[in-house]
Amino acid sequence: MYNLDVMNRAHLLVFSMLGSSVALADIPLGEVVPVKLPPTVKTVPEVTAPAEKPANPVAKAAGDLVEAAVVKAAEQSQKPDPLETIKAETAKLVAEREKITAQMALDQALQDEKFAERKRAMAEIQMRIDEMETQMDLAETEERTKNAAATLALRLKGEKLGLESLAAKNEVDTEGYRMKQEENAIRRQTSALALEIELQQKQSEARTYAGAKTPTYLKDPLQGRKLILSDRTIPLNGVITSKTADSLADRIAYFNNRDAEAPIFIVIDDCPGGSVMAGYKIIKAMHGSKAPVYTVVKSFAASMAACITTVSKRSFAYPNAIILHHQLSAGVMGNLTQQRESVKELEEWWKRLADPVAEKMGITREEFITRMYKKSSTGDWNEFADDAQKLGWVDTIVDEIEETALLRHPDTQQPATTTLIRTAGVDAIDNGVVEAKDEHGRPAAMLPRLNPLDAYWMYNPDGFYRMQ
Repeated sequence: MYNLDVMNRAHLLVFSMLGSSVALADIPLGEVVPVKLPPTVKTVPEVTAPAEKPANPVAKAAGDLVEAAVVKAAEQSQKPDPLETIKAETAKLVAEREKITAQMALDQALQDEKFAERKRAMAEIQMRIDEMETQMDLAETEERTKNAAATLALRLKGEKLGLESLAAKNEVDTEGYRMKQEENAIRRQTSALALEIELQQKQSEARTYAGAKTPTYLKDPLQGRKLILSDRTIPLNGVITSKTADSLADRIAYFNNRDAEAPIFIVIDDCPGGSVMAGYKIIKAMHGSKAPVYTVVKSFAASMAACITTVSKRSFAYPNAIILHHQLSAGVMGNLTQQRESVKELEEWWKRLADPVAEKMGITREEFITRMYKKSSTGDWNEFADDAQKLGWVDTIVDEIEETALLRHPDTQQPATTTLIRTAGVDAIDNGVVEAKDEHGRPAAMLPRLNPLDAYWMYNPDGFYRMQ
């Protein structure tokens, strides 16, 4: 009996080969092809078959092929070693692979032969491209060589210029250093000269000061017949105006703020009088001061200045100083009514200023006026200070006045200072009076314009002081 598995595999192989043969032999589908099978052991009753038709030669060949395959399969199945079968199949596959490789090599050779012309054309093109690139590289190299030469030349030129510049800079630096040395030498010499000059100036300036002395502050400045003045002095010279009064009142306030006990001195060298309003302001500033305010007449005090001297809390004068009292006078303009009003205002001012003077003299105002005109037809009553003391116009006569505040030479120009301390000479307060010449060329002094209700009370016999 045949093995069933072997039979099945043989059938499959036969069918595949048969399909190929049928396709090659153009066997019509549905036609029966006789196949011879090996005889079986089983006994089958013989049956008389009908007469067969003459077989197709192709079909007969296919049947023979199938029978051979079946016989071969049966023979293979009867082999005892499967490894030999595998080796045989492997050898068969290797042979097939070599056949296929050979076929592929043949196809590749045909393909290469087919594209050989194109490859040659491509190779020629590539050669041309390489040649062009070589030429371009050569041109670039030549250009680069030329540029390198120019660049080298420029670099050498730049380095040369740099060296020349550096040399010039070094030369300039050397010259600058030399000049700086000379400048430093000159500066040292200048500094030495400046120090020497400054030393000489300091020494000269030191000689303008009165040593190590300081102002003397005494509550009672009278020492026998000598008056001791400190730096708390205020000058009152020239015409008394509103500026004079403001400046004097400010100084009194300043000295009070520094010391409310040490005396303050109003020093009169030459004062012809002035504005009654300004004079009255000075009197009130004197009387309102906490520190005592004394007046000192050295030369001449007239009119408003004489009034200030007489009514001060305490007054001092040289014996030959002149003090002059007279009535208040002023030029009156306008109609009669205006003139009567102006005269009435002047009389009121006279009353307020003359009454304190008459009271200190121990007489009435009318007696004061009578004695004025008894002394002089002009009413200008002047006396030397030693005689004025007897009348009560001045309190104390002194033979000597010591200026303890004059610590610097009077001819030395005073530097700008923020203090009001009198340090040298007789300070002048700006009173606004302008000196000039009249239309005839004679010297004159123009007085500041007064308040309409003010009047000048001053001694002016020669008309030097004039109203604007």
